[in-house]
Amino acid sequence: HGVFVTIDMEDYSRCQKTLDIFKQLKKEYDNVGTVLQAYLYRTVSDIEDLKDYHPNLRLVKGAYKESPEVAFPDKKDVDENFKKIIKMHLLNGNYTAVATHDDAIIEYTKQLVKEYNIPNSQFEFQMLYGIRPERQEQLAREGYTMRVYVPYGTDWYGYFMRRLAERPANVAFVLKGIFRK
Repeated sequence: HGVFVTIDMEDYSRCQKTLDIFKQLKKEYDNVGTVLQAYLYRTVSDIEDLKDYHPNLRLVKGAYKESPEVAFPDKKDVDENFKKIIKMHLLNGNYTAVATHDDAIIEYTKQLVKEYNIPNSQFEFQMLYGIRPERQEQLAREGYTMRVYVPYGTDWYGYFMRRLAERPANVAFVLKGIFRK
């Protein structure tokens, strides 16, 4: 039916299997993408490995508690790696979904696409429903594609809570949204 499907990424133990499934599906279908997590050391090499597949990727910071053997323990390093993979993937010419509520990452992406003349049709911002709706509207008014996604299914609550835990300040955004209505 032409519906685009993004294969989400879970914890490190499932990372390689998820990418293997993505590669297999990508050989047959154009309407499939996946997610890469900036907090994993392996992500830069994953972007290189996937380059020939011309993947549509959602890039995220990462929301699971992982061992320092496989993931950056410091937020500063995660943020730097996030910027690095955004730049790599965009400059490879592939569609990039920058899934973040972090203003520093959003502003970095806006500057990057301006500097390299990357068209708005090659990327989008993504945020969870209920978190920072004013920022979502602002990005849309500025002409950026702004996708708002809603966790759905039997494990929606766990997914939502992991996203909140990823950045505790998100809890404040959710509470403000609830009490504003």
